[in-house]
Amino acid sequence: MFDEIQFEKINRLPKYIFAEINDLKMTARRAGADIIDFSMGNPDARTPQPIIDKLCETAQRDKTHGYSASKGIYKLRLAMTKWYKRKYNVELDPDSEVVATMGSKEGYVHLVQAITNPGDVAIVPDPTYPIHSQAFILAGANVEKMKLKFDEENFEVDEEQFFKDLNNALDNSLPKAKFLVLNFPHNPTTATVTPEFYERVVALAKEKRFYIISDIAYADITFDGYTTPSILEVEGAKDVAVEAYTMSKSYNMAGWRVGFVCGNKKLIGALQSIKSWLDYGMFTPIQVAATVALDEHHYVPDEQIIPLYEKRRDVMLKAFENAGWHMGKPSASMFIWGKIPKSCQAMGSLEFSKRLLTEAGVAVSPGVGFGKYGDDSVRIALIENENRIRQAARNIKKFLKKVEEENKQKES
Repeated sequence: MFDEIQFEKINRLPKYIFAEINDLKMTARRAGADIIDFSMGNPDARTPQPIIDKLCETAQRDKTHGYSASKGIYKLRLAMTKWYKRKYNVELDPDSEVVATMGSKEGYVHLVQAITNPGDVAIVPDPTYPIHSQAFILAGANVEKMKLKFDEENFEVDEEQFFKDLNNALDNSLPKAKFLVLNFPHNPTTATVTPEFYERVVALAKEKRFYIISDIAYADITFDGYTTPSILEVEGAKDVAVEAYTMSKSYNMAGWRVGFVCGNKKLIGALQSIKSWLDYGMFTPIQVAATVALDEHHYVPDEQIIPLYEKRRDVMLKAFENAGWHMGKPSASMFIWGKIPKSCQAMGSLEFSKRLLTEAGVAVSPGVGFGKYGDDSVRIALIENENRIRQAARNIKKFLKKVEEENKQKES
């Protein structure tokens, strides 16, 4: 009887491809295998001690254990406005233009729930971080995928092609697209854009009347002189855009779940409203510690986090190159977007990832899990130390030689 009851919202979600890799990984570990895990962007380094100390100190105060504010305590929202002023010279009102969220993912999903009507259309570049599109599906909206084109050696977005494709998507979407999702530095590809990109997209949003949701989760993690621009730097951007940021990566605070959404007052107001119905905000000591991190320890990414990922990036690129796997050099984020080696391209990203895990003991994320245009690549998170990276390269070298021998046998 109850089998006949359908949950249509859940049925609209695609199969979670990463679950297959996770299951294989767990099975291998239970069997005693040593898996070098690059599959999830979960920082492995410690949260800076002063931030932990502030959390512990604040948690000792009895008054901090009650309900908090759903939009975040005032001092935390104020600290975020100072972050934008310091980093981008952008002025924000802490009351009407900022919401503190339980990580940027929660804020993004609740924002979409608040502002989306059934049947609305959102344009989302593909490949994409899955929730960027699935949040709209969960809200009863439709998603128009647009292939993201970029240079595969330096991961710079082909901005001219982007706007050609965007204009085409805007002109052909029915009903007319209401939202555009941007995420630069990009997850999963690490692709980056210029400040001029945001000037053009803001002007287009005003002309063709759509809102922009920008996610800059990896804004702080940049290399080789690259600086992440913010859409809110553009004059008039707050008329059409909001931006999400998280402390997860910049401060090694992934499990703390501290994020923000900033910008357009109408969209921020909608998010504040829906959160007032759904939650009572983060645990107050976490918010106090996050405030101190932003105000007093804003140097942490530059001095601790960025050098760690830059060194790992350089070690991986060299070691994997020596193993026979050439990959382009990203200038931002904590990932490498690796095109599948030529000898393995016929497998597709899921089969390649499965074999890499079971035969080389190396876990990566299959690109197809981020969208159909990602199936020629895999995402590799820089979350293992340098020795483990070099060991992975040795394992991969043996695996690639094995595949080459298999290919020769098939040809003969």
